[in-house]
Amino acid sequence: MTLKIDNNKIVPRILIVDDDPYIQEPLRDFFEQYGIIVFTVSNAHDAIDLLNIRSFDVVITDIDLPGMDGLALTTLIKKEYKADVIVITGHTEDYSYKEVIDKGASDFVFKPVHFNELFIRLKRVIKERQLQKERALLIKKLEKLAITDPLTDLNNSRHFFNQVSIEIERSNRYDHFLSIVLLDIDNFKKYNDSYGHLEGDKVLVTLGRIITSHLRNMDSAYRYGGEEFILLLPGTKKMEANTVAERLRVAVESEKLYPRNDKTHVIVTISAGVAQYRQNEDRDSFIKRADDAMYKSKRNGRNRISVS
Repeated sequence: MTLKIDNNKIVPRILIVDDDPYIQEPLRDFFEQYGIIVFTVSNAHDAIDLLNIRSFDVVITDIDLPGMDGLALTTLIKKEYKADVIVITGHTEDYSYKEVIDKGASDFVFKPVHFNELFIRLKRVIKERQLQKERALLIKKLEKLAITDPLTDLNNSRHFFNQVSIEIERSNRYDHFLSIVLLDIDNFKKYNDSYGHLEGDKVLVTLGRIITSHLRNMDSAYRYGGEEFILLLPGTKKMEANTVAERLRVAVESEKLYPRNDKTHVIVTISAGVAQYRQNEDRDSFIKRADDAMYKSKRNGRNRISVS
């Protein structure tokens, strides 16, 4: 039999910390019959050693342990590890539920331990743990959606303005190089008029893929506008940024596109402008220089890079 939470099969990994073999062994046998992975130790120090090499969903610990007691272990686990803790004790008059929960325990059980009751409490803790993970994943997904362009899967312009401000501050503080590349698809309106906006979207997606494949670990890319993209290149001089832009230009020009499944392919090109940040320059001026350089590329025949 496998423990089930919300109809999904979950196989918890639990650690039992108890120096009484008459508790430890029957408890292990009881949980294992439900398919739960169980480890057992008899003191807190052995528990810590095990926590350092394995991950556990829940630690079930007695309070009365040799050396470090179960409450001190609970506090340490909540501070240093990602496991939940269920505390058990036979000293009903010495500890209150509030005191144990305040130490970080997820639940508190008095001896004599009724295994079925403990199993129900374990299922509740595991279920809450799963819900917390799902909430964290949802929040992470929503955060990504807030900064991502849904078509190209690149970062959006709102995120760019936030990140470029951070990089400008870092450049001013540490005197680091910083460059941007602003690029635009040549004759994109004509392409849309000729083949339709769905085919135009495919071009944008393709360009996003090419840009992503050419990014270094330190770089980031953003869809800046309709057919405009911008690269943020920390620690990069303008001529190094020009090299990055030229590689992109060549890669885009080499890409063969077949709109509407036509047998004849179409070549798309980009024009780009490069700017290196000047110490204490304001953000808008920095971006405008890249924009002006990009339009210089347009005026000079397109499919080229200009450096500010």
